Order: sequence, then C-alpha cells, then structure tokens
Amino acid sequence: MAGIATKNLRNIALLSHSAAGKTSLAETLLFNAKATTRIGKVEDGNTVSDYEPEEIKRGGSIQTTLISFAKGDLKFNLLDTPGYDDFLGDVVSALRVVEGAAILLAAPSGVDVGTEKSWEMCQAAGVPRVLVVNKMDRENASFSRCVADIQGSFGNQCIPFQIPVGEAQNFSGVVSVIRPPADPPAEVAAELEAARERLIEAAAENDDTLADKYLEGEALTDDEVMSAVHKAVVSGQLVPILATAATANQGVEEFLEMIEEFLPSPADVELPEASGGELSADSDAPLAALVFKTTADPFVGKLSIFRVYQGTFKSNSEVWNSGRQQSERIGQLYLPKGKSQENVAEITAGDMGAIGKLSVTVTGDTLCTRESPVTLQPIEFPEGYYSVAVSPATKADLDKMSSSLTRIVEEDPSLRFSRDASTGESLLTGLGEAQIDVALERIRRKFGADLKSRLPKVAYRETITRVTKAEYRHKKQTGGHGQYGHVLLRLEPRERDQGFEFGSEVVGGSVPREYIPAVEKGLVKGMDEGVLAGFPIVDVKAVLYDGSYHDVDSSGMSFEIASSMALRAGLQEASPILLEPVMKLSVTVPDSYTGEVMSDLNTKRSRILGMTPGNNTTLIEAEVPLSEVQRYAQDLRSVTQGRGSYKLEFDHYDPLPANLEPRVIEEAKRHREEEKV
Repeated sequence: MAGIATKNLRNIALLSHSAAGKTSLAETLLFNAKATTRIGKVEDGNTVSDYEPEEIKRGGSIQTTLISFAKGDLKFNLLDTPGYDDFLGDVVSALRVVEGAAILLAAPSGVDVGTEKSWEMCQAAGVPRVLVVNKMDRENASFSRCVADIQGSFGNQCIPFQIPVGEAQNFSGVVSVIRPPADPPAEVAAELEAARERLIEAAAENDDTLADKYLEGEALTDDEVMSAVHKAVVSGQLVPILATAATANQGVEEFLEMIEEFLPSPADVELPEASGGELSADSDAPLAALVFKTTADPFVGKLSIFRVYQGTFKSNSEVWNSGRQQSERIGQLYLPKGKSQENVAEITAGDMGAIGKLSVTVTGDTLCTRESPVTLQPIEFPEGYYSVAVSPATKADLDKMSSSLTRIVEEDPSLRFSRDASTGESLLTGLGEAQIDVALERIRRKFGADLKSRLPKVAYRETITRVTKAEYRHKKQTGGHGQYGHVLLRLEPRERDQGFEFGSEVVGGSVPREYIPAVEKGLVKGMDEGVLAGFPIVDVKAVLYDGSYHDVDSSGMSFEIASSMALRAGLQEASPILLEPVMKLSVTVPDSYTGEVMSDLNTKRSRILGMTPGNNTTLIEAEVPLSEVQRYAQDLRSVTQGRGSYKLEFDHYDPLPANLEPRVIEEAKRHREEEKV
C-alpha cells in the first residue's frame, strides 16, 4: 500500500454523536476489503479501532484511530474519532489532516448534539462531508424522519443520494439516486423519482449554465448532473445523505463508492499554508509532514502519527523538526492497524503513517528536510477549564508522577499539567471529568503510577476590615546574650488588590534604624498564614510607630520574631474576614437554553455582567466565585444537553459571605490534618 498515487487516496474522518456506529462502520469496511477476517463488535470489545482497555471498558472510542485499507487502486485512510465531548481534541486534530468527513447519525434518534457539533466543526474547517443515516435495521428507524430532521437543522443543501429499501427489520439495502437503476424496486419507485428530480434541481442551482438549460425545459444529461453535483459536494454547497446498517453490512459498499466518487483526494484540494514555501502534493518534492497524534505504545514506545503533505517519508532516514530546530533520526515507518503495526518502507504525499521513538517531536510539529525547511501551522486544540488536584497514592508513585503526567499531556494536548503556586497542588486540567478519569487510568496502566484525584483547593485569602494597634515584646534570657525586641504596630486595611505595604513612623531611635528591615521581614513572613483558616493575608498596611531595644540583647532576629507575633495578635483584633477568588465566566449557548443557564448561574452566587446575542446563540458574561464553578463542565453539559461552551479566567477577590465562613474554615482545618497524616 506504500507509494500509492496521491489522486488515489481518500482521507476521511468519521464523526458522530456517541454510539452512532462509527467503529462498526469501520469494522465492516475492513472486513469487506479483506483487511480482517471477521467483523468485530464494540460490545464484545474486539474491534480494530477500539483496542485500548479504557475503550473496551466504556464501550466507545476515546481517541482517534487510523484505519487504512485498499480497494483496487485506491487507498482509504479513515480516522475513527471519539463521539464524546471530553475528547474533542482528537476530533480537531483529525479534521486538520483530512479532505472529507462522514457524519453518522442513528436512524432511530436522528440529529443529536454530537451531529450538530460535527457539522459545525466541518464547516469551520472547510471540510466537505456526507451525512450517513446508520442503524437503518434498528427498531423505530425512519429515513424520511431523519432527512426532515437533517434539513431542519442544517438546510436544504442536504439531499438524499440514496433511498433505503425497507426500514427497521425490513431494511434490505439502498438504491442510488445519482445512478438510478432501470428497474427499481416498486416500493421505492415514486420516492426515487422525486429524489432524482430534487438532485437535478440541486445540480442546476449550483451551476449557472445548467440552470439556464434547466429553466428552458431542456433535459440535463447524466454526465452534466454528475459533474455539477461533484463540484457542489466538494465546495460544501451540497451534502449527500446516505443510508447504512453497518453491523448488518447493508449499504456499506455503496457508502464507500460515494466516498470514492464525491469526496476529494489530497490532489484535488488546496494545501494548507506553510511558512518557508508553498506546498504541492508532489511525492518528489522536499518532505513536509505534520504530526497530528501521539500515543504511548507498550511495544514501540512513543508512536507519532503523521500526515505527509509533500514529498516522501522514508524509513531509516533523517528529518528536520522545523519548530524545534532539531534533527530526528527515523527508524522503521509503520502503518497502524489498531494495536498492531505493519512495517512500510515509505509514505508518499497525501498519505498517513506512524513512526516510533522520536526524541523531541510532539503533536502539531512539522517534519521536513533541513535543506528545505517549512513549518505548518500547529493544531489549535480546545482549552479545558475542568481541573483536578492529583497526588501520588504511595511514596513509590511520587517519583513517577511528574514524568507520567508530562507523557499523558503529550498524548492528548487538550490536557494541561501545571502547579498552583498559591496552594502547592499539582493540577491536571482538561475538557471534563471523563477525559481526566481516562488519563489517570492510562497513567496507571502505561506508566505504572497510581494517582489520586480530587477537586482542587480554592485559594482563599484573609484580610482585615478595621484599623487596630498591636504590641509585642519578645524577651528571652539564656546563658550569655539574651533576646530582646519590642514593637508597636498599627494595622490598616487597604483597597482590594493593593497588596501589603510597610511603613515606619519611629522617631527618636526607639527602634534603631538597622532593625527596621528585620521588622518588615517578620511581617512579610507572618503574612503567609492568617488567623482564621491559615490562608495568606493580603491588602494590609502595617506601620511600625514605636518600640524599644536593649543595647546587648537586641538583634535582627529578635525584632523579626516580635513583629511576626505582633502581627498575629493585631489580626485577631482587626475583624479579619475571608476573601474568595471570583472568576470571569463567558458562556456561549443556543438561544433556547439561555433561560436554563441563567437560572443555574443564579444558584451559584453569580453576578450577570451582560448578554450578547449572536447567530442563534447568546454569549452570557458573569462574575462567579471559583468555588461554585469547579464542576461547571458537568453542570453546563447537563443544563444544555452538551450544546453550551464556556471560558473561565481569574478576575479578582471579593469578601466571602459571612454565613459561608465556618464551612470554609472547617474544611481548611480538615485539609491541614490530612496533610499531617
């Protein structure tokens, strides 16, 4: 299969809502192409693409898998993508490297939220697509209802290119509208004639020459219709609707023929822009390839899956990583086949493959030649805001934690690993709970590190609300020199976010000048831990206005201790309060869910800043305490049935309501006791 002509390649992403049958369709296609000897079943855990233990356990795809097979002179690269929102990053990377997409929907249920998102992402990426009404053999399947649902959701440019023969248990195959048989089954003859007429109208609508001919009453030839329809599908002006029953192997070969005929090859489309030169789908040109997926394979180590845009990628060669300005030694190239790999000598322009054990290359990097360097735009992965604090289950896991988290982020760049300086916690951030759970399961299985997770601590702060004075005399007598430091402080509240300020009003040398920096040092250290719940103290001005010293026993250390203790005593008398972090929340939802989202935000102590209408959507901006939106990924998904999206960023600190203080103080105390164990 290596060295195939670029015009004979088809790179197709399989997209859908969860459980619409992408993996089953891929299984049947592999079987029909004689690439496998049996059709695997998702429920049996024996499919080619869902081979990871986490996928078998969940009964669905959680990563993009490359599936390749040949049919005559043609080669098909199918990217089986996850249907669940938490793994959206894999869908983004798949759409970056294909020329076409097949969006599946289940015949009994019709258009789902995953169907809508797949459509929107294809439109944003400019990828031509077909819609596949799968599971036509299931109970309550209705092709006509699905077509009406599709056209109501996406427009009348979506038209049937096939008519199913029967439905549910009576489904027996499909009849082509684009090439209707001379003697179609009687039960679909009328429907087929109407669909054919609509297809001819669509061809004329998208071709000015044909439109004139059609309006003048002249018959359009089959070749004219085919040519106009092909152009309209490639440009996205027409979207074919097909019908299949993947597990029953009905309509699957016809689906493949439609992909072959109507979706473009890498030679038919404009290649992406690259800094360093214009690309061409020429296998003899200098190499330009993009790594779009990285996995940790238990047998070959790190496996980088790439798409070649230009030139030929060869085994046992050397390439240049243009983004990192480093050379990479290439060993054996592979063609992934689920959990196994087939060795290949080369991968030509337009094709896809994999290479193991690259030292510096990660997802989104460009591999090229040092003599003709080019850089493709990196993949823009969705940013998640759902975080968990991770910690090692045992001391043995501590050494593995950092390296394993770094490697799992290489596999899935929509994950982020960071350390929160204010709480000291290690954070793993992603798109949702399922993505985080899967990442921790993979870390346990692949890297042998058992990590615990919980919601992160909220970085509360403490401050004061009134002016107070405090005095402390530090006096300690031991053998030899003793210790003596005496300070009188005035503590004043400051405006929010003004931080700590130190001032001195000492006159007459009651505290020698050389000890004043030590007083400030003691105060700065004391600000690390408040008196209510041990949170850092902010927005306080401390003024040293008097004190005393001893000629022999005074020292910088003595005054440092005295100022720290005086601060603590003064805080108790200054009506301390807790401050909580407040986030800027931006939520984008379909108009029909605006009311539900607003109601939910009202239960979260939020302050609505504004609402901006868009194209059938509303942008809601609000300020909301961090403690109320730590699980907002799940809350928003529940309220909007997965149709909403949001962004979250820190904005400022506000006083915590007094009725909530006891709970936060008790929780902080419990955390400290747990950390001592």
